[in-house]
Amino acid sequence: MASALYLEQYLDSIENLPFELQRNFTLMRELDQRSFDLLREIDQLSDEYLGNVNEMGPVQRTDQLKKVKHAFQKSHDYSDDKVNLAMQTYEMVDKHIRRLDADLARFEAEIKNKEMENLSQMATQQSSPQSSSKKRKKKPLVSKKKSETDEESTSKKKKKKLLGEESNQSDGGIGCIVTHSADVLDMPVDPNEPTYCLCHQVSYGEMIGCDNPECPIEWFHFACVGLTSKPKGKWFCQKCNNERRKK
Repeated sequence: MASALYLEQYLDSIENLPFELQRNFTLMRELDQRSFDLLREIDQLSDEYLGNVNEMGPVQRTDQLKKVKHAFQKSHDYSDDKVNLAMQTYEMVDKHIRRLDADLARFEAEIKNKEMENLSQMATQQSSPQSSSKKRKKKPLVSKKKSETDEESTSKKKKKKLLGEESNQSDGGIGCIVTHSADVLDMPVDPNEPTYCLCHQVSYGEMIGCDNPECPIEWFHFACVGLTSKPKGKWFCQKCNNERRKK
């Protein structure tokens, strides 16, 4: 739509150009004709002067020479006018050419800028899911690297809870998994969010990492593995523990 509007405006700006060029060319032809007529007049005056120079007196000679000189001067003026018209005509056309070249260069620059913006947007859209996934992947590390000071301040309370739950470990552990899983299902989940643990859910609450570097799951929710606090020393999931025992 913008290009069509520009084309219409440009055509309007050069609408009178053909008439102006025609006028200048007509004037130049007229000047050519006047110059040609003057040259014939000069030739005639020169022939008369040369043929009758011996019979002319000093005054007549001076007058005849003045006529020739005046004709030459008029011819020179016509030539100057013609040159000025030619330069004016050239400048008239060149002005529109320069404007067209500048506008074309500007349009090409705008097209290139739009292409670069589209490419950058596509690259951003393609890389955003990966970057967001990488950022979310770091979330469980916070639980694993939690400061020992915070754990020591709450260790007594957690030990009491652990002792109270040991008697009902089998029933209580399952209940915790079901409760937390139900809570996670109610949460809005990003389809790009990575999943963890035996329950294959997203990261939430406190999590612990298996110290086996080859563990396929790596991160577990406390409730899903029956933990209420971070154990001291290294911790291995049930699957890795069984594999270690086999070795």
